[in-house]
Order: sequence, then C-alpha cells, then structure tokens
Amino acid sequence: MRKTATFFCILSTFICLFVSQPTYAEYVLPYPSYLPGNTLYRISRIIDRAKNYWYWGTIAQIKYHIGLSDKYLVEAKTLFEYKQYLLATDALQRSDIEISGLSTQIRVGIREGKDMSSQKSILSDAMQVHITTLKLMKKQLPSEFQWTPEKVAPTNLSIGLLLDTSIGLRQKLLDELDGSK
Repeated sequence: MRKTATFFCILSTFICLFVSQPTYAEYVLPYPSYLPGNTLYRISRIIDRAKNYWYWGTIAQIKYHIGLSDKYLVEAKTLFEYKQYLLATDALQRSDIEISGLSTQIRVGIREGKDMSSQKSILSDAMQVHITTLKLMKKQLPSEFQWTPEKVAPTNLSIGLLLDTSIGLRQKLLDELDGSK
C-alpha cells in the first residue's frame, strides 16, 4: 500500500512538472476600492492624485493611468449596480480622463526609444476588457435617467450617450494601438 501511494505521488509530481502547460491569466479589473460615502473615499482620491508625482517615467505613467482608469471604471460599474447614477457617471468620466492621455504616453515612450510592446499589449487587453464591460453595462442600464435629489433641481443624465462616448474613446485607443504595431 505504501509503495502504491509513493508511486502515485511521484507520478502526479512528474505529470505536474513536465506535462502540464503554463496558463496565463487574462486581464482582470480590480476589486472595487472605497466608494463615495466611505470616510476614506476623499483620502483615497487625494492619494491617487499625489501618486501622479511619484510615477514620473513614461512606462510608470502608463501603468498609473491604466490602474486609475480601471479603478474608476469598476467604481462606476458598482455605483450603477446600486442605482447611484449621478456618482456613477462622475466616476465613468474620471475613467475616461485617465484613458485620454495614454496614446500620447505611448508615443512619447516610442520617441524616447523605449520598447513599448509590453505596454501596448497590456493596454490593448485592458481596453478590450473595458469595452466588454461598458457594452454589458449599456445593455443593463437605462439610456436616460432623471436624477432628482432633495431640494435641488433635477438633472437629466444621458447614460447611454456617456457609455457610447466611453466605448468610442477606448475603441479609438485600441485602433491606434493596432495601427502602430
């Protein structure tokens, strides 16, 4: 019995080490951070802005802005799920702002003579995940919503238009990345 157990242990180790192929994870959006209403939310936003001065290289700036765009997209998605449409649209616009400068950063890195192929690949994967997430949100959300807070005039939110703009911005970046490869 002992020899059989030892044999199977050695056999399974052999199979795991020499036969199995490595697996690679796809691009995954982060878990939601602090959301509006949390006492640490404002501090988190201030720290996010302060980190901009810490990441001063081209590649570091790209990673920083991708991370923030991911963070704000997940924040928007979570807030949309809780029907906090006004806060969600604000978070989605912040995600769009972080995306808008990435193509410039890629071009700056290329001009500096840096190998930007891995950044382009990561950015391409990120934009594909963003577009998929935004399209799913578009199917689930109303295209228009009238936000009516207490004692304040109502605000019309064009959620569908904002989602289309966000998808278009990411698709444009994806097209630029595909064109520059």
